Amino acid sequence: MAIREDVLVVGGGLAGMSAALSAAETGATVRLLSHKKSTLRHASGLVDCLGYSGDDGPFADPYAAMDDLPDDHPYRIVGESAVREGFDRFDSVVGDSYRGGHTDVNALIPTQAGTIKPTARYPASMAAGLASDTRSTLLVGFEGLSDFDAPLAADRLAAAGVPFDVRGVTLRFPKKFRADAKLTRYARALDRDEEPDKDRAPRFDGVRRALAELVRPKLDGAERVGFPSLIGDDRNDEVRDDLEERLGVPAFELAASPPSLPGVRLESRFLAALDEAGVRRTTGNPVVDYESADGAITTVYTDNNGQRVPYGADQVVLATGGLVGKGIGSSRESVREPVFDCHIPHPEDRYDWSATDAFGDQPFARFGVVPDDDLRPLDAAGETEFSNLRAAGSVLGGADFAAQKCGSGVSLATGHVAGERAGALI
Repeated sequence: MAIREDVLVVGGGLAGMSAALSAAETGATVRLLSHKKSTLRHASGLVDCLGYSGDDGPFADPYAAMDDLPDDHPYRIVGESAVREGFDRFDSVVGDSYRGGHTDVNALIPTQAGTIKPTARYPASMAAGLASDTRSTLLVGFEGLSDFDAPLAADRLAAAGVPFDVRGVTLRFPKKFRADAKLTRYARALDRDEEPDKDRAPRFDGVRRALAELVRPKLDGAERVGFPSLIGDDRNDEVRDDLEERLGVPAFELAASPPSLPGVRLESRFLAALDEAGVRRTTGNPVVDYESADGAITTVYTDNNGQRVPYGADQVVLATGGLVGKGIGSSRESVREPVFDCHIPHPEDRYDWSATDAFGDQPFARFGVVPDDDLRPLDAAGETEFSNLRAAGSVLGGADFAAQKCGSGVSLATGHVAGERAGALI
């Protein structure tokens, strides 16, 4: 006997969770199937709308640039209103932990690599670090953190022409950790305000105070201070407020390459929203098969330690990700969607999948299922694959998510539309 829901969402990333929340809002019963933990924990925590298109960008107003996108881009299929509704849903989930919802204009966020990234929504922990802010800035790195060189990042930001003076220093964190310690170890030490090591900060109780005392002499007139994305985990706001009070200047986190703590924090908020909405979640078991009848999917099977577990639903949303997330598979001969075997157009000659210029327009970046106006995947003849299947997120073709900086926005918009329409048909 299959476990039945009104709507079944396959995929636990931003698109899948957005679809599940939209479907649940219609009153439908919803189950989300995810092979792995949410891909949000492997993200930067920044939420993009549209940053570039071809040689154009970075865009100040992403919405103003949408009409110039190709007709097969997911934004053109669902329309600007759906993009706005998707971001409205995001804002309702994250509350005041994120900024950017007050304007259509992209924010420019400094990264740990010393680059500037245009984005539509950003954690409150990064708000004091906007690149459009003219306040002089000190970047603080720590010995042993090989993925952030504060002086180098400062030099790169200065070379990029930011409108503020910026310097970088590298300090010893007040508490010593193992060489392979993760960022979460630093963050939790600040969360708990653990005792610093006496050989590093002999005069202070609490690692927060010790850190502030190490940084203060280095300010030298700087009007704000930036840290790697590790100033607290569960108590990020509290740690940041404490440091600001002790330093006398605003503190902010720099955007980090994924995986990052801001991504983990964002995942936690979406999981809490799913629980509150009554969405049932099944994690850790891959989808391995399905059954269909009369052109509709009837049953989806997951593998639980060699046992096939059946799930039935009236409507199904496919949100398994793109090539990076394994929602699209490829071999030397072909490109395929591995769950429902949906059609993915691609050149027969494998050498036509990519351009010779590594930084050029790469055809494979746009591989994905082709949807109709209702986000139902189409087969090679242009007919719907299944009448009750919709696709959302980066499994859709037509967009270069990495180059265009639109992956999060496409996930929010198409997830919202797919979930809402699936739930409305129950």
